[in-house]
Amino acid sequence: MLLNEELLQFVWQHRYYNQDKLYLTTGEEIIILSPGQRNTNQGPDFLHARIKINDTILVGNIELDLNASNWQKHHHNKSEHYTNVILHVVWNVDKQHKTASIPIVELQNKIPNLLLDRLQYLMEQPKPLPCSYAITKISPLIWKSWKDSLLIERLKQKTQTIEKMLLQTKRHWETCLWWLMARNFGQTTNADAFEEIAKTIPLTIVGKHKNQIHQLESLLLGQAGLLNDNFKEDYPIMLKKEYTYLQHKYKLQQPKILLHFLRMRPFNFPTIRLAELAMLLHKASHLFSLIIETEDIKIIRSTLQIQANDYWHYHYRFDEITDYKPKRLGKDMIDRLLINVIIPIVFAYGHLQQDANIIEKAIAWLQHIPAEKNHIITIWKDVGVDIEHAVDSQALLTLYNEYCEQKHCLQCAVGHTILKKNDMIVKDL
Repeated sequence: MLLNEELLQFVWQHRYYNQDKLYLTTGEEIIILSPGQRNTNQGPDFLHARIKINDTILVGNIELDLNASNWQKHHHNKSEHYTNVILHVVWNVDKQHKTASIPIVELQNKIPNLLLDRLQYLMEQPKPLPCSYAITKISPLIWKSWKDSLLIERLKQKTQTIEKMLLQTKRHWETCLWWLMARNFGQTTNADAFEEIAKTIPLTIVGKHKNQIHQLESLLLGQAGLLNDNFKEDYPIMLKKEYTYLQHKYKLQQPKILLHFLRMRPFNFPTIRLAELAMLLHKASHLFSLIIETEDIKIIRSTLQIQANDYWHYHYRFDEITDYKPKRLGKDMIDRLLINVIIPIVFAYGHLQQDANIIEKAIAWLQHIPAEKNHIITIWKDVGVDIEHAVDSQALLTLYNEYCEQKHCLQCAVGHTILKKNDMIVKDL
């Protein structure tokens, strides 16, 4: 197969090469005492390595390249970042290479062909999961450890999003939670629009009107541009009148957004979701403080069990009467809010405050939430992967999106295990 630097780094990091009688290009024997630590920043590929050449022990950095001539081509010889390189590890010492003072070791004949063949097989698989043929052979301990790491990776990614919001809100956690909650009430289709609506209504204004549900509805529906029509029914007429007053009083500017109704289930219409969001603002007080201070997720779940104002039991849109159907947040919607809003912001707070107890609480809460149901989770189930709760599903979503689809098998613990274990040899090889 065509070798790349990523594979060469993988082989070096995990010592998947023949270490017996390893020699420099000068003929001197070299012993690798420590391959060093992988460097993901600018500079050599591995830092703080230890090698022994003859009777001399050297400590420093190591650079890896496919060809020895890359040292000059990449101008490493002119960069101050490479002044402490003690070894140049290459796949091939090519003819264009110029003699350098840095020791060189060639691995071309030291890497097992079987390892390269296995990786090629994984890279060429057209399936969503390249390693599906061997997944059930992976040790449960490896799976657990890897899923734990993937979950933290996912929560840290969400923490980065929350940190950006915190910069916009001058580190006001309640406002950040308000924006996140609004965004997720909009779900995928209207998420951006709902977030923009929330950003135009400060919590100081929400607080002044939280005891009047019709005023909260008028603010949300008005800023969404849903009160601009000429209505027939008394309720929307009243909301429009209320909104006109509040808009003038607070000098509110309607955001330039487009809300989508088409190809949506009526329960997810933006009118219904905004009415439910208004009720949550009406019922819940100091929600951020509640989720940080509360240990029992049942209390949070109970807080989210709200239903919209009575008008909406007979409507999905203004002026269109339907059969009676209470509009309340269902269990699946509450689970999504817990997974995508409540737990990420609890984790982010614990992470940024360096509070291990809060971090542990966030992870523990995920264990009390059923796994999501979507096409990616179905793929994992179809190949025999056990999925018990949201800890599993969140980890596997990250694994699929960040590793499987990108075919980053070399960074995956499952791929790593397959590449090194002889009992996972591909039948086609």
